Amino acid sequence: MLKWLVRLFIVMMLGAVLGVASLIGIYFYIKPQLPDVTALRDVKLATPMRVYSRDGELIAQYGEIRRIPLRLDEIPQSMIDAVLATEDARFYEHPGIDPIGIIRAASVWAVSGHARQGASTITQQVARNFFLSNEKTIVRKIKEVFLAWRIEQNLSKDEILELYLNKIPLGYRSFGIGAAAQVYFGKEVKDLGLDEIAIIAGLPKAPSMLNPIRSPERAFARRNVVLGRMLETGKITQAQFDEASKMPIKARYHGAEVTLNAPYLGEMVRQKMVEQFGEDAYTMGLHVYTTVSAERQRAARQALLDGVFAYDMRHGYRGPTAQLWKAGETSWDYEQILTHLSNQPTYDPLIAAVVTKLGDRSATLVLKNGKEAELGWDGIKWARSFITDDRQSYAPKSARDVLKVGAQIWVREQGESLLLAQIPDVNAALVAMNPKNGALEALVGGFSFELSKFNRVDQARRQIGSNIKPFLYATALEHGYTLASLINDAPINQWDPSKGPMWQPKNSPAVYDGPTPLRLGLAKSKNVMSVRLMRAIGLDTYIDGLTRFGFPRDFISPHESLALGAAEFTPLEVVRGYSVLANGGFLVTPYFIDKVTDSLENTLYQANPAIACTTCEQQTVGQETPSAATPTTEGSAQNGVLTSTTPAIAPHTISAQSSFLITDTLSTAIWGGNGWRGTGWRAARDLKRHDISGKTGTTNESRDAWFSGYTPDIVATSWIGFDNHQRGLGRAEFGGGAAQPIWIDFMKVALKKLPENKMPVPEGIMTVKIDSETGLLSAGGGTDEYFKEGTEPTRYATPSSDGNQVYGGDNPDVEGPVSTDDIF
Repeated sequence: MLKWLVRLFIVMMLGAVLGVASLIGIYFYIKPQLPDVTALRDVKLATPMRVYSRDGELIAQYGEIRRIPLRLDEIPQSMIDAVLATEDARFYEHPGIDPIGIIRAASVWAVSGHARQGASTITQQVARNFFLSNEKTIVRKIKEVFLAWRIEQNLSKDEILELYLNKIPLGYRSFGIGAAAQVYFGKEVKDLGLDEIAIIAGLPKAPSMLNPIRSPERAFARRNVVLGRMLETGKITQAQFDEASKMPIKARYHGAEVTLNAPYLGEMVRQKMVEQFGEDAYTMGLHVYTTVSAERQRAARQALLDGVFAYDMRHGYRGPTAQLWKAGETSWDYEQILTHLSNQPTYDPLIAAVVTKLGDRSATLVLKNGKEAELGWDGIKWARSFITDDRQSYAPKSARDVLKVGAQIWVREQGESLLLAQIPDVNAALVAMNPKNGALEALVGGFSFELSKFNRVDQARRQIGSNIKPFLYATALEHGYTLASLINDAPINQWDPSKGPMWQPKNSPAVYDGPTPLRLGLAKSKNVMSVRLMRAIGLDTYIDGLTRFGFPRDFISPHESLALGAAEFTPLEVVRGYSVLANGGFLVTPYFIDKVTDSLENTLYQANPAIACTTCEQQTVGQETPSAATPTTEGSAQNGVLTSTTPAIAPHTISAQSSFLITDTLSTAIWGGNGWRGTGWRAARDLKRHDISGKTGTTNESRDAWFSGYTPDIVATSWIGFDNHQRGLGRAEFGGGAAQPIWIDFMKVALKKLPENKMPVPEGIMTVKIDSETGLLSAGGGTDEYFKEGTEPTRYATPSSDGNQVYGGDNPDVEGPVSTDDIF
């Protein structure tokens, strides 16, 4: 018996030695294939790119993986208890490997021939998630065991647990408990209830099968298993178990908590980040802070929506989207209607609805959200039927003139009531910029990003009409003309048979005032004066002048129609040009990214734009024609990290004096003069500020309507038109009535907190009294006019025998009209 026991002992010892030897042999065989686990100390968890306003409101999130990394001390103890009770109750006691679990899994494999059980510890799951695949093979399992052991030698238990809680996949592209809390419950982890904690803690076993959105019944059962294990381990009381286990499942999908609607800007940022960082931009956890103000961005979007809807309503109702059932057919029931509406797109602020009842002056609707609502007569009576862009039918007398039962329509909220609406055919854009440094303050690229991702701010090239005239007049001032120089406001009837049909530009309205000072020509937007002025300074001189405002030469065609805005520019290029007038003559570069940080808020890039600095040492104006390429964010990438440029002063491309003179003239375009009102009179009426300057613009057949205006603190451009370049807005639509209201509504908010700040009179400007009919010095009375020193008239207007002034001499050293023979 003793000999048998000794032999058994020897056999067992040999088996143990052989087992250890085999284990050591397997380890050294696999060791070269094992990764370096010390990399876990510096692991960078893949997190999405998030885009913010400058004041921290979320604009967009890009990247398929959703993760909100948390430190262990930011995670509630109840969440830690739930995960440990469910996944690895002995986590803080074992060395990273659970021998009992391994033996159980091995025995199942030995019997069945398949690896059907895991028994992985949390450390093993960390090893698998960071270094291995999910394939169920014995080789992968052995690697996992050795990796878990090595991880335990290099990291503390808390470090391992923190990695696990941030890495584990939990369904709906959420990784880690921080993202899962947001995705399923729209909460931060610290705000979860015990029942919600248990749901998330139960997901690692099978995120798809136990998903509370897709499989609420299975999630309910799994949650109660988790709660039961927490009760068994003494982490919760019986009362807590009883309460939490009875709670209904209330999970639903929550997207990223976007708090500021700026999708066109978000897309511009996304493109820029991918350009700089490649596809890694989606997983680096970049935080991109833009230059836009949340308040101004909201104001810009609302102003654009209101302007588009106002235009759309002026031109009539084009009818319901669809007729779901007709008179005499069986009406759809509530579930059918709701199913249909759930499949309709969302174009905020429009709401899809179906008419279920009609009264004489009202309609009963089912909305997409399932609610029943009343559409009153005040929301219907505007809907004259659309015939053409210039014609509508008579006003309706009853709701039945407009709608039918079974019609699918669109409505939008207006205060406490609903207003009949439609998806607009027309579109618009608005962009605002700080003229001192080029920072974009607000940007709306169209009515709906969901409907069209085409960004009309920086992609739509449209003719700008009279919006171009300030740049023509500024160029003339740079070449010796003054605001008192006279240009003949008379019809042009010049025909060269060799050049084809006669071009006869006309004023709008067709009123001609004869010899007129430049100030009034620009303020009243006289077309024929612009053509004559361009001919006087020369087409090439004018084109060179346009490039000094940042307009790209490649899009400037050398034709006389350029004087009236036949060139096609983007709203971003236009707002840049007007910023030169607003800031004293500096060509700043628009930019929209202020700062980029990593997920730990370490700064990767800080914008450092060239600025307009009227008090700095001045550069020589016009030494070089600056680059007019379409601008983007300043800076370059070095080793994958953005670096900002050296601080600089923006190119000084026109004189401060010319900038001031045009700005003052465009103030006249807002406020008008004695007995007449400027083309921008609505801004004077609604804003009641004397520091605003601006200009309307309308192209042939009203295909495009513009308004650009500014103060020394902010410049903005609004545009409205159809994406179809051949379609006009209608005979009664102009820049002042279609585009300017958008600008005004935005500026009401943008200027609300800014005191009036008229552009100061720069050095080198003087005031003299002139005779408005001749542009010469006034012998008595007259009006005050600004001049650059040295360009002021030196002779007085001479009275004729009938008491009227006649043209006398002007300064012979100043280029420009000097006598009646020179007025063209």
